[in-house]
Amino acid sequence: MTQRRALSLSVFLGLFLSLPLLAQKAVLDPGLLKKAEAGDAQSQLNLGEAYLSGISVPLDYTKAFSWIEKASNQGLPHAQFDLGALYESGNGVTQDAARAATLYRRSAEQGFAPAALHLGLLYDRGDGVPQDDAEAAGWYRKAALQHLPEAEYNLGTAYERGIGVPQDYAQAADLYRRAAEQGNASAQFNLGLLYDNGTGLARDYAQAAAWYTKAAEQGLPRAQFNLGSMYANGQGVPVNLVESYFWLDLAAKTWNSRRQEESVHARDLVAQHLSPSDLTSAQNRVAKWLAAHQK
Repeated sequence: MTQRRALSLSVFLGLFLSLPLLAQKAVLDPGLLKKAEAGDAQSQLNLGEAYLSGISVPLDYTKAFSWIEKASNQGLPHAQFDLGALYESGNGVTQDAARAATLYRRSAEQGFAPAALHLGLLYDRGDGVPQDDAEAAGWYRKAALQHLPEAEYNLGTAYERGIGVPQDYAQAADLYRRAAEQGNASAQFNLGLLYDNGTGLARDYAQAAAWYTKAAEQGLPRAQFNLGSMYANGQGVPVNLVESYFWLDLAAKTWNSRRQEESVHARDLVAQHLSPSDLTSAQNRVAKWLAAHQK
C-alpha cells in the first residue's frame, strides 16, 4: 500500500476568532453598548466580536476593530488576540503581521493558548517575525500544554520531522494521539500513519485503519485513499472491495492534488473486480456521502 508522510506544519488560513458568549444569544444585550462606552473591557470585547461576527448587529470590521482595540488597550488577553488576528488578516485595519505578532505575544504571555498557537504560526512562516523553527515549536508547546489540538498536532509534526526540536517519533505519536482524541483529522491521519509504518510505536494495521477511518469520515482525502487501500489488501480490516471502492472514489473526487490521478487509478483497478450491482451500490454511497458533506 502506498504510504503517506505527514503534512508540513499546518498553517491556519482561517483566523481563530472565538465567540463564546455570543454563541449563546442572538440578540444584542441592550446594556452592552452602555457598559462598553463606560469602559468595561469585557463589554467592549463582546461588542467588538458582535460586529466581527455579524451576530445581533450588522457585520462591520471597522467598528469591530475599534471596540476590540479599546479592550486590548486594557490588557484583556482575548481582545489582544482578536486584535492581532484583525491585523494579520487586514480586516478593519491595514494588514500588519509584525503588529499582529506583538499582540499575540502579549496575549500569549498571559496564558491565552490561541495566541501562542498563532504566534508559533508566524514564526513558522517568518511572517512579521524572523523565521525560527525553534521559536515556533516553543510557542506551539505553550498552547499544547493547554490541550489545544491544533498546537498538539503542529508540535507533533515538529517532533516527527525534527524541525525546531530533536526528532522524536514517540513524542510525535503522543502529541498526535492527544489531538486525534479531540477530533483533529490531520492528527488522526498522522497517528494512523505512524501505526501503519511502525514508526515511534509498534506496527499495528488495525490501529492504523481505525485512525484512518476517523480522519476519512471527516473528509480527509489522504486518509480515504489509505483506508481504501487497506480494504483492498486486507490490512487491519477484512478484504472488502465495495468498501475499498467507496473510499478510493471519495479520494478521487475530493483530492485536489497530484495524488488524485493515483486515486483514480487505484479505484478503477478495484472496480474491475466488482459486479455491476456492487459497483452501482458503491457509487450511490459515494453520491450520498458527497451530498451530505459538501454543502
